[in-house]
Amino acid sequence: MSINFDEYAARGLVMARVISSIRDQYRLAVQSQEFSAEPSGALWHRTPTRSGMPVVGDWVAARIVGDTEAVVEAVLPRRTLFSRRAAGRVEDEQPIAANIDVVFLVCGLDGDFNPRRLERYLVLAAESGSRPVIVLNKSDVCDDLAARISEIAGISAGAAVVPASTRVPGGLDALRAHIAAGETIALLGSSGVGKSSIVNALLGAERQPTKDVRQHDSRGRHTTTHRELILLPGGAALIDTPGMRELQLWASQESVEAAFDEIADLAAACRFRDCTHSGEPGCAVAGAVSEERLNSFHKLQREARHHEIMADPLAAQERKRKWKIIHKAMRKW
Repeated sequence: MSINFDEYAARGLVMARVISSIRDQYRLAVQSQEFSAEPSGALWHRTPTRSGMPVVGDWVAARIVGDTEAVVEAVLPRRTLFSRRAAGRVEDEQPIAANIDVVFLVCGLDGDFNPRRLERYLVLAAESGSRPVIVLNKSDVCDDLAARISEIAGISAGAAVVPASTRVPGGLDALRAHIAAGETIALLGSSGVGKSSIVNALLGAERQPTKDVRQHDSRGRHTTTHRELILLPGGAALIDTPGMRELQLWASQESVEAAFDEIADLAAACRFRDCTHSGEPGCAVAGAVSEERLNSFHKLQREARHHEIMADPLAAQERKRKWKIIHKAMRKW
């Protein structure tokens, strides 16, 4: 996506990138300089929701007001945006990072291994527009790595699946193959999966603090406390994020279907066009995928449907009308 910055430049503004964000305080990179920044009052006034405020990875129009200080006047159009539903009862979007080319979805091959959580991440990656790569970290502690890779490849919806270890020579070679100069990569995963160790290994320096995980469940405390964009040797940019214990969907049903692409393919052979794969006669999906996989699909579809209802009441009314027709037809079978 090309951005026409002429209008902002005419006002004396400069293009900058948000490299860290803590609440409403930012660090901006302007070429080789860094500035502390905060949003202008005008930006607050014309931004109806917090999702429109700057996040790490955003390109912004900023006014330099001192040797080390700036004010963010506008957020430039985003190419991609990885978001989740904010905690609470209100249907609010919580952006995680913007303008990501590749998202590394990190899962530990210890007690943290959780295919169902990966499915959730894949749905959000599909919604974001970024390219997912599944990273199976701590491969050095896995007794049957080939089996784990095969298992995850079966639910990856075409995403690359790579093993990784920061404890053996060449343990990150497969991951490095997905890092290209000029691209922005984000590391996402729950606490304790080893994201900070991966960052340190890629940098060749102990920049991010690390801690041992708990023995009984392989979970850890947050060692990364805020989102930060870091330049890697070779010209790529890496966004490290705190571990996310809660990952509620901010995604459409279409993104769920994209993450469960084999179900969508099988559904083409269902007897009924509007088959919900919940016990209808002639369903080609039930029995063809595992019960765990199908249950996860239904659960995430329900979450996505609820999100769409809350976010768009008019669309919800149309969907309610459609389901009334489906349920009426089902009663006749």
